[in-house]
Amino acid sequence: MIRNINVSEITKNIKEMCIEANHYLSSDMKEALDNAYNTEKSPLGKKILNQLKENINIADKETIPICQDTGMAVIFLKIGQDVHFEGGNIGDAVNEGVRQGYSEGFLRKSVVSDPLIRNNTKDNTPAVIHYEFIEGDKVYIKVAPKGFGSENMSRVFMLKPADGIEGVKKAILTAVRDAGPNACPPMVVGVGVGGTFEKCALMAKEALTRNINEHSKIPYIKEMEEELLDKINKTGIGPGGLGGTTTVLAVNINTYPTHIAGLPVAVNICCHVNRHSERIV
Repeated sequence: MIRNINVSEITKNIKEMCIEANHYLSSDMKEALDNAYNTEKSPLGKKILNQLKENINIADKETIPICQDTGMAVIFLKIGQDVHFEGGNIGDAVNEGVRQGYSEGFLRKSVVSDPLIRNNTKDNTPAVIHYEFIEGDKVYIKVAPKGFGSENMSRVFMLKPADGIEGVKKAILTAVRDAGPNACPPMVVGVGVGGTFEKCALMAKEALTRNINEHSKIPYIKEMEEELLDKINKTGIGPGGLGGTTTVLAVNINTYPTHIAGLPVAVNICCHVNRHSERIV
């Protein structure tokens, strides 16, 4: 049975989610930072983690952004095939939600209309929207504001099949080491392996929105996530890049089938807040 959804409902939810994601840390990220503080061995690293926790608490209590870079809005929509949108265009509705959220939430507007001319759009639109169609009559929404301190540290590696698992691990470690303090560690590392040039990057982006307490359901990928988490935390980069045993809070890896001649790997890095909000409409 077809379910009608007025696009104004999508706008309303996107607006609220933009404000929510920028002001309140998700429960899994809060838990991870608490655990990092309790286990960090460096006195300086522990002090920095405590400052990050204080900042998050202030943002929560006073309803102010966790970070001054409130990001470019990245929206993931999984749309049930039995949904019929009415009242307007879904893309326009999403952007209107972003416009309202960033204006009413007093969030920094960071989007320019042309990548070279650099005129600010003054409302943080357009968003980057990813659509996927699934079974059912519901719409699953993820809003992930992405700051560019960490975004700029992300990489794509077009490996050869012969590079194998060890080549993938080396690429991920290279990206994290090169990022160093610039990605505001402790980081969350999203990885996409397989597909094509653009598919692996999209997987890496979406991997950042996975609950960091959940591992891949593929056994050998789960082992790789755990191994890389350990290896990265032994690099000594530490909180704020000033040394310590907590450089990364999670490594989330997504995979997809690929061509016989390719092994694409994307590494999308996010800072310690890893902002995202999820809802079902």
